[in-house]
Parts: sequence; C-alpha cells; structure tokens
Amino acid sequence: MIEFAWPWLGLLWLLAPGLYLLRKRKQRQFSLLQMPKLQQSSQQPEPAKKRPWLVLLGLLAWTLLVLAVTRPQWLGEPVQIRSEAREMVLAVDLSGSMEIADMQIAGREVNRLTMVKHVVSDFIERRQGDKMGLILFADTAYAQAPITYDLRSVRQLLEEAQLRLIGERTAIGDAVALAVKRFRDNEDSNRILILLTDGQNTAGNVSPEQATQLAAYYDVKIYSIGVGADEVIVDSFFGKRRVNPSRDLDEDMLRGMAEATGGEYFRARSTEELEDIYRTLDAYEPVSGDEQLRRPRSELFFWPAGAAFALFSLIWLSSLLRQHWQRRTARYATDA
Repeated sequence: MIEFAWPWLGLLWLLAPGLYLLRKRKQRQFSLLQMPKLQQSSQQPEPAKKRPWLVLLGLLAWTLLVLAVTRPQWLGEPVQIRSEAREMVLAVDLSGSMEIADMQIAGREVNRLTMVKHVVSDFIERRQGDKMGLILFADTAYAQAPITYDLRSVRQLLEEAQLRLIGERTAIGDAVALAVKRFRDNEDSNRILILLTDGQNTAGNVSPEQATQLAAYYDVKIYSIGVGADEVIVDSFFGKRRVNPSRDLDEDMLRGMAEATGGEYFRARSTEELEDIYRTLDAYEPVSGDEQLRRPRSELFFWPAGAAFALFSLIWLSSLLRQHWQRRTARYATDA
C-alpha cells in the first residue's frame, strides 16, 4: 500500500500549466505589437511550438518531480513490536575475592567471576527487547556499557571483564549510585538494578545507605545477589577442614538495599542456584512492553525524483541538439 507523507504539496503541480499558459498569453500579446515580417525561409527548423512532445515531456517530468516532493511511502505488512522496553543495569563485582574457586560448572571448579559470566550471559541473551547496561566495580565503579538495546555488546564486554581491573576492594555504594545516575540520563521506564557481589562495602565515596536512598528516590528497584559457597573443604596441617569462604559477605546490607527499593535479596551458593535466581528474575520482571501492530515504512521518493531528473536531462539535451542544428542550418544557408 502506498501513501503520501505530504500530499498537500501536490498543489505545486498547478504551477507548471499556469506558468505555461501565462507565457503563451504574453507571447500572443507581444506578437500583435510587432511589424509584419518577411516570410521565413523554408530551410529554417520547425518552431518549438509545433513540437508538442517536448511540452508533454516537460509536463511529465514536472509531474514526477512534484510526486517525489509529496514523499510517497510504501506501507508493509503489520508487524508486532513492543511499545516500551525495561531498563536494566548489571553491576558486577571485580574485587579480588571473586577469584575464589568455590563454584563448579559441569563438574569443573571455577572461580566466582567465571561462574557469574557463564550464568549472566545466558540471562542477557534472554532479555531481547529490553535495554541493558553494565557496571563493573572494585575500588571504584565505572560504566562498561551504556544502557542500550545492543545486548550482544553488553554480553561481550562482560566476557572481557578481568579481576583486579580496578583494584582489590569493593565499592558497592559507588556502583549503586552510578547505576542511578545512568537511569536518570534515560527516559522514564521500569528501572532495574541487578547487583552481584561476594563481599561488603570496603571502598568508594558513597555509602550503601546513601546509595539506597538515591535508588529509592529515583524508583530504581534493586535485586541484590550474594555470590559464594557457604563452606568448602581445604587441606591443612591437621588434615581436611571446613571453612566458610563467604564469611565477609554482608547479607544484611544487601537484603536491606533490596527491601528498601522494592526488590529482593538472593543467595547464590552454586551455579545452579544462580541459574534459578535468574529464572526467578525472568518471572518477576518479564520482558516488558505491550505488543502493538506497526506497519514498516519504506521511502519511494527517489524513484520519481530519479525519473524526473532523467527526463529533464533529456529535454536539456534535446535543446542543445536543436540549437546546434539551427546554427548548422543557418551556416549552410549563408554559404549557399
């Protein structure tokens, strides 16, 4: 189906016939005032007024040009799109403790960051239609990826994240405050912060309490996830013994941040638990936006514009050939 974006510009078509008729009228008035001329030589070329094809060609070119100005568009078949997208930010801890290898993937021991990358990458891939950003934090926090629909880039940047990239400590408050700032830069939407950490706030310029107040004020919902096993068996001088590698995890702080902003706190002691958490988040925060029918538009103006240019070029070339032929005929007549 074809429609025109600016159909009212079609009235410009009346200019060409109007100017043509006005010019013909002035020519007739001027000819009445001239003295009678001698009969012209039969060798002179046929006057332009006896070549109506040029007039018709010019009118066709003008019609095509006006048609291009009205911006014809092709409307495709209706497709379903989402009216709005949820905005999410992932804040991932890169402090030194994330190197503790107390997680497993397919029976293979891996450190906490490797496990987080493995699970979160699948979560990112499932969020097609949402906007997502990535914040990495340790001694301080920085935005690794802006809030964007380009989930492939967010996933790639998470895969490239390295431990101790920005220090050894944990600036949880800075990470939350930076996420709030990123949300403020974008339009209003459902604002979700997923915070993954294995420790407590030991660095940064913003305290967790201050960051939580900012998040609550700007309607940023925090889902906090404490990562790390409850116990592992290690070899010692006295034999094997059980230790708690997550003794530094401040669960009370993470739970308080989540509850104050309408979110929830989760505990991920294994890869399976973290996968379950992200499935739960998919249920809590489904890919948002009511589906609506939209018809894609394709611009067609360049077709009549190109045809008009070709016709005007043909008319111009015809005029040049006509002038050349007149000069050549006149020269032959003089020589004779």
